[in-house]
Amino acid sequence: MKSVGCMLMVLLVAGMLPAGERPNIVLILADDFGYGDAGCYNPQCKVATPNIDRLAQQGLRFTDAHSPATVCTPTRYGLLTGQMPFRVPRGGTVFTGAGGPSLIAPGRTTLASLLRQHGYATWAVGKWHLGLTFRDAAGQPIHDGRPEAIPRIDFSRPVEGGPLEHGFERFFGTACCPTTDWLYAFIDGDRIPVPPTMLLDKSVLPKHPYANDCRAGMIALDFPMQSVDQVFLERSRQFLEQHLDQHPEQPFFLYHATQAVHLPSFASSRFQGQSGAGPHGDFLLELDDIVGQLTGILERRGVMNRTLFIFTSDNGPETSTVVSMRTDHRHDGAAPWRGVKRDSWEGGHRVPLLVRWPEVVASGTETDQLASLTDVLATVADIVGEPLPSGSGEDSFSLLPVLKGEAREPIRPYLVTQAFRGAQTLAIRRGSWKYIAHEGSGGNNYQQEPLQQYALPETVAGAKEQLYDLASDPGETKNLIEEQVGMAAELRALLGQVSGQRR
Repeated sequence: MKSVGCMLMVLLVAGMLPAGERPNIVLILADDFGYGDAGCYNPQCKVATPNIDRLAQQGLRFTDAHSPATVCTPTRYGLLTGQMPFRVPRGGTVFTGAGGPSLIAPGRTTLASLLRQHGYATWAVGKWHLGLTFRDAAGQPIHDGRPEAIPRIDFSRPVEGGPLEHGFERFFGTACCPTTDWLYAFIDGDRIPVPPTMLLDKSVLPKHPYANDCRAGMIALDFPMQSVDQVFLERSRQFLEQHLDQHPEQPFFLYHATQAVHLPSFASSRFQGQSGAGPHGDFLLELDDIVGQLTGILERRGVMNRTLFIFTSDNGPETSTVVSMRTDHRHDGAAPWRGVKRDSWEGGHRVPLLVRWPEVVASGTETDQLASLTDVLATVADIVGEPLPSGSGEDSFSLLPVLKGEAREPIRPYLVTQAFRGAQTLAIRRGSWKYIAHEGSGGNNYQQEPLQQYALPETVAGAKEQLYDLASDPGETKNLIEEQVGMAAELRALLGQVSGQRR
């Protein structure tokens, strides 16, 4: 009895729940998957998404969730650290090639480091895109995102600043966008075992309107441009199966960051021509299947009921994808919002967020609680009973009361988002009111095609700021900056206070 009492005391002092009460956590971060790309969010969706829809049927659907940024690198930073990216140097950067160093400072608490301290096995699979340090033959850091920097890399040296230095025990994936940027090779741990030695031959790749974001670069012999997501899926399957065979009682955290559905839309062969909505529809179909494959593994191994499963996206859908899918297939990945990826308008950052946790989350429920992907850190800390260390998770609020169905008041007093130009393009929400501290979209150019056709008339000529009431105007069509002077002043002051301080 004494030994049992001592063990319980140790667990309480450490703030840790017993292993049996700590859920496994699987977090799928899709790429450029819009609010309107899933049937459970868009009844007019033209691609079947049964596995994503099943998550909504079996769990909780957020209708007012947001990525912290409208592009990939900053959002990934906010998700993993609970801190808005505009608060750090280079927080609006989108890395390419050998760009770096890591956006995450050494020692900063991340989802992985927090969970690892609580006995979790931690794995990252897929797109990293948070900056790395590659070195040349003389040992000098490269930190150069241009294509000509790739041949300078000494691939016998370890890759620095990656997931293994930020709390993950194992990593398999790519430095940046897997089939977009000029370093087409897999990183395994902190090494690239098969370096890129050839120039990418684009002549053998598909040619369609959804294939135009594939840039010339260096490619490794083992890098399959049209089935990268299947390689990622297989590695996640291996991690899960091996762990459940060898350490079935140890909780695990799997962060699976897909290539799908970032351009180029290169669906694997099994999905090509299967969606009825062209190459991008096929890619959406493959993403949905990935969700089904991962949930299927957990169900087959009998651990799904003690797993917190999260599905979301890093920002809204890509500009050219939305334009072509609207024209070709009457599918709108941004529906029903104004704007797309890179924009401060809702279509740029309002994203699907689905949470399944059978022992806690009621099935078939939804919430209009305002949420940010930065909130995952505080939520997970709450779940494992660990107060966030001082100076970490500054922009993270625990959504655990929402997951439990216990929240009676808004969790978030406000929400800040940043568009393509980082700290220069901030916006803030409080209740239904949204203040945008800049003119225009903050990202895309609506004065030129192909987006000119979607430009809305300016209701306040020459306005350098925007104010919308999403309750009465969810499409952000009428700028109230001159009609609601008092509200604009309040939100302008709040944004200045929030963006200038550390929570």
